[in-house]
Amino acid sequence: MAADQKFSRLTLTAMVVGSMVGAGIFSLPARFGAATGPFGAIVAWIIAGGGMLMLAFVFQSLAVRKPEIDAGIFAYAKEGFGSYLGFVAAFGFWIGTCLGNTTYFVLIKSTLGAFFPVFGDGNTPQAIVVSSVILWAFHFTILRGIKEAAFINKVVTFAKILPIFVFIAFMAFAFDYDKFAASFWGGGDYSGSQVFDQVRSTMLVTVFVFIGIEGASVYSRYAKTREDVGWATVMGFLGVLCLLVLVTLLPYGVLERPELADLRQPSMAGALESVVGPWGLKFVSAGLIVSVLGAFLAWSLLAAEVLYSAAKYGLVPKTFAHENRHQVPSTALWITNILVQCFLIVTIFSQYAFDLSLEMTSALTLIPYILVAGYALKLVLTRETYAPGSKDWGRDMTWAAIAVVYTFFMLLSGGFKHLVLACILLAPGTLMFILARREQGQTIFRPLEIALLGVFVVGAAAGIYGLVTGMITI
Repeated sequence: MAADQKFSRLTLTAMVVGSMVGAGIFSLPARFGAATGPFGAIVAWIIAGGGMLMLAFVFQSLAVRKPEIDAGIFAYAKEGFGSYLGFVAAFGFWIGTCLGNTTYFVLIKSTLGAFFPVFGDGNTPQAIVVSSVILWAFHFTILRGIKEAAFINKVVTFAKILPIFVFIAFMAFAFDYDKFAASFWGGGDYSGSQVFDQVRSTMLVTVFVFIGIEGASVYSRYAKTREDVGWATVMGFLGVLCLLVLVTLLPYGVLERPELADLRQPSMAGALESVVGPWGLKFVSAGLIVSVLGAFLAWSLLAAEVLYSAAKYGLVPKTFAHENRHQVPSTALWITNILVQCFLIVTIFSQYAFDLSLEMTSALTLIPYILVAGYALKLVLTRETYAPGSKDWGRDMTWAAIAVVYTFFMLLSGGFKHLVLACILLAPGTLMFILARREQGQTIFRPLEIALLGVFVVGAAAGIYGLVTGMITI
């Protein structure tokens, strides 16, 4: 790796922030307003923030304890649980990222649709054409070099944070404590027993806005030192968490809860408009477009890097490990964006593509999260890398155990529908793993891996049956 391709702490932190701050933060006022009051929101962020902080600490610990593993999110799964689960982590993350990138384009055109009706809800033919132009413009920019694309991401990250800071400043200035207190328990006749149901309805939202925490870990091979990876992960996470909490809570002191719930997305725009007038709507809408484009760039880099690294680890065919003269994983990038293009075309025929893609992105990304946390837990249970009497052992045990429980709970909270839909993707996707193993002349599956594949096949069959019979709707 050339010295000029190495990333600084600031660049790695920007990769984490750029990956996490996308479309989700701009939708929080209405999403939480429809679900709960300030107390429920505080509880939700304590649960989500605490769980994801433990996962951030897990990434930080693994970066130092396993410095030879330089591909992050799926490589830990492979090291801890074998090649097939390593492939499942890599493929799940990759396909979820492609779905997530598709939603970015739909949201951009939906936002513009408020000003230019030709774009409708983001899934008109005109919207698809414009989205395709943007997609391939970014594609060829990335092909010119990872370093150049990462620099653009760093600039865009700072640019998209600006409207969020402006929003927070105006919300704080207009904050009315009495209004905040009136809706604190949810407003109306809500009882304490209903708080749990309110919080549960926000869980999938919190998962989606935290996706991207692995950004620095995925790019660990570009880091100057392994410590920089952990530092960037934790500091990037804490910074984004502060923004998420403020964006969620401050609007309760400006608008009544029913008013928040009725805001058109992106709801940050409507909330700011209620304070400063029409320019607030336009300002936040512009910020959303910059934010989503920046997030798309970051996630395009992540998706291509994961597929490239999976090929280097022998989990997918070796053709995906090809790099061009700028050291960009070009084959992986082409396959990634061709798939995104296909998803974009499909959105013309799908009424609920946006919501479904968001939910599936969360569900698929939680799979590698669980495996990473599980690997960290395995290390402390076996005491691998820990000297006798190590002071770090108890701390790392706590982090890993909480991260496992949290990520597993979040995956189950998504419901049966998302699990079987994930199986529909994972079962046929296993063909890539089979081809890779045959290339290497290795045994394809171990007995337990065959059983796992069987679970995916049964789940896929159940999902297809549910779709055909109407028991599952998309």
